[in-house]
Amino acid sequence: MTELKNDRLIRALLREPVDQTPIWVMRQAGRYLPEYKATRAQAGSFMDLCRNAELACEVTMQPLRRYDLDAAILFSDILTIPDAMGLGLYFTEGEGPRFERPIRTAADVKALAAPDPEGELRYVMDAVRTIHRELDGAVPLIGFSGSPWTLATYMIEGGSSKEFSNTKGMLYTEPQLLHQVLQVLADSVTSYLNAQIQAGAQAVMIFDTWGGALTTEAYKEFSLAYMQQIVNQLIREQDGQRIPVVMFTKGGGQWLELQARTGCDAVGLDWTIDIGSARARVGDRLALQGNMDPGVLYGSPEKIQEEVKRILASYGAHNGHVFNLGHGVHQHIDPENVKVLVDSVHEFSKPYHD
Repeated sequence: MTELKNDRLIRALLREPVDQTPIWVMRQAGRYLPEYKATRAQAGSFMDLCRNAELACEVTMQPLRRYDLDAAILFSDILTIPDAMGLGLYFTEGEGPRFERPIRTAADVKALAAPDPEGELRYVMDAVRTIHRELDGAVPLIGFSGSPWTLATYMIEGGSSKEFSNTKGMLYTEPQLLHQVLQVLADSVTSYLNAQIQAGAQAVMIFDTWGGALTTEAYKEFSLAYMQQIVNQLIREQDGQRIPVVMFTKGGGQWLELQARTGCDAVGLDWTIDIGSARARVGDRLALQGNMDPGVLYGSPEKIQEEVKRILASYGAHNGHVFNLGHGVHQHIDPENVKVLVDSVHEFSKPYHD
């Protein structure tokens, strides 16, 4: 594995000293960048962009050319696994991802099989290898997957949802059927992330976007238990380098202590929890990533700087903070405001690391 020139992110995720707080941004490659829009148009469709290793590499690198970021994140989609299961993924303008063949019956569930990361998902591994080669150790490459629960909601609903009526209907009427879906997905995510690590990812993240829609008991049984399985089976060292694992449940700040017990290296936080309070709850057991409201980027440069200072002060002079947004960059923000964010984090965090 290529030696890193900037290993700030890895060190912070492992709670080791750094010279300044590292920052990367969820959806840092995306629709807010004009160069992304141009590459997306060149590709023809979103999934064509994901399936083209050279173009996926190009959009992964674009934000690194603009900003002094401390990490690259693989450009892909969380729905690659269910797509590889043959559910017929497609995208509708204004409606987001949809599946032609949602999972609703026992027969549907029985037909599910974990895809081969170097078979049906080879295009993702090719993208990881291409990006890793292009980065040449400049910064770490983060690989990722959706969590089993989050992937299951899309597969059962047939797309995004506000009420999760089909998924929760299965949860409360046929829980064992849902457990079967989640087990196949846990096996799939494990092999998928391990293949990304073997292809060159130097940290991995599990996105549990819809875990916050669950009750505490349901979260423990239907989301956290499967993420725990994945964490237990991930490659944690590759070519002599530690591979940090980040777990992120949007809306899951109330379960921080439960997440900390999984053995992950870091927990991602959204903006609904104070990061200083979160750190007081978990102490030095793990690193924390987050947690600025993406909406702050609609504000003035002065407002962005003010919020950066507030979050850094709340975390304090401790190891283990990776600065990030509490969710992805919004489509319509000014790209210049991301530069203000990145530069402010580096500038204002230095006194916390003396």
